[in-house]
Amino acid sequence: MPDLGKYAFEVLTAYAASIAVLTVLVWLSVRRARRVKRALEAVERG
Repeated sequence: MPDLGKYAFEVLTAYAASIAVLTVLVWLSVRRARRVKRALEAVERG
């Protein structure tokens, strides 16, 4: 790990927050895609 100096806490916190936000966005996208797919299949069935 590179030496981050006196800003290590801030840098690592920013990385953690970014990863958390990206994870939530991916999870929400997958969840919505599954819901839309089920709805589309229901409409196609009639």
